[in-house]
Amino acid sequence: MPATKENTAKLSIFAISFLIAMKVVASIVTGSISIRADAIHSVIDLAGAIVGFIGIRIAGKPPDREHPFGHGKAENVAGVVIAALIFIAAGTIAYQAITRLISGATLELVSVGIYVTAAAIVINLAVAWYTLRVARRTDSLALEATARDLLADVLSSAAVLVGLILVRITGVALLDPIVALLVAVLIFRTAFLTMKRSFGGLVDTRLPRTEERKIIACLGKHSGQLVSFHKIRTRKAGSQRYIDFHLVVPKDISVEKAHRICDELEQEIEASLAAASVTIHIEPCDGNCEQCALTPDICQRD
Repeated sequence: MPATKENTAKLSIFAISFLIAMKVVASIVTGSISIRADAIHSVIDLAGAIVGFIGIRIAGKPPDREHPFGHGKAENVAGVVIAALIFIAAGTIAYQAITRLISGATLELVSVGIYVTAAAIVINLAVAWYTLRVARRTDSLALEATARDLLADVLSSAAVLVGLILVRITGVALLDPIVALLVAVLIFRTAFLTMKRSFGGLVDTRLPRTEERKIIACLGKHSGQLVSFHKIRTRKAGSQRYIDFHLVVPKDISVEKAHRICDELEQEIEASLAAASVTIHIEPCDGNCEQCALTPDICQRD
């Protein structure tokens, strides 16, 4: 099966469903609030993975009459929804942990909980690593959000494992809900980072500085053909990048030559940045040749 966005999202859904079954059984057998909290987190993970899958399917549709710029922002929307679900998971876990701290905690068959949690960490880590790898290769925000959610689950499971081991060693059952509270804090942090990255695309945040420097580098290669450039604007929708800027060229060059320069720039920028759509507005220079670095022959009409 090829490592596409959709296939990876399906793999995540299957893996999370299996983990939920493991954790629910373990929480019933042991009575562990931290394992139950981890299971709740996995349920939210499953909802998020399904939302991510839907977002990827929609984002993959080609542009149409109602969406001439495509459907890329569906991935951003999916990422925001997933982040909101992670926030809900963290709040639920914190509530249950505080309730258990107040009412007291008892645990049974701690060893079973340790083994199940350790197995869950291994499975989750493998799926999260693979999902994040595909997300970065395909530049998928929805898939990255799912991967971050899975990594948060790895952290929460690791915290649960530490708590169960401490309970096993010390016999202090209250350590279990205390660890659950720490898990909630970790999940809140993951939710915030996921929300920040996904929401940025919805409000048309500019591309990262490193990517904008690549655009300027491409323009610099043509310094001998053009006068200047300005008003560079960039944004991103899903994995699609949109770039537009004004290009000042000698006022007497032909339309054909100006068009050729634009074509070369578009091809170079699109080769430098994946999934880039470039729009260039041509402007004639003001004729102030004394301040221009171009040689006179460049400005001559073809």
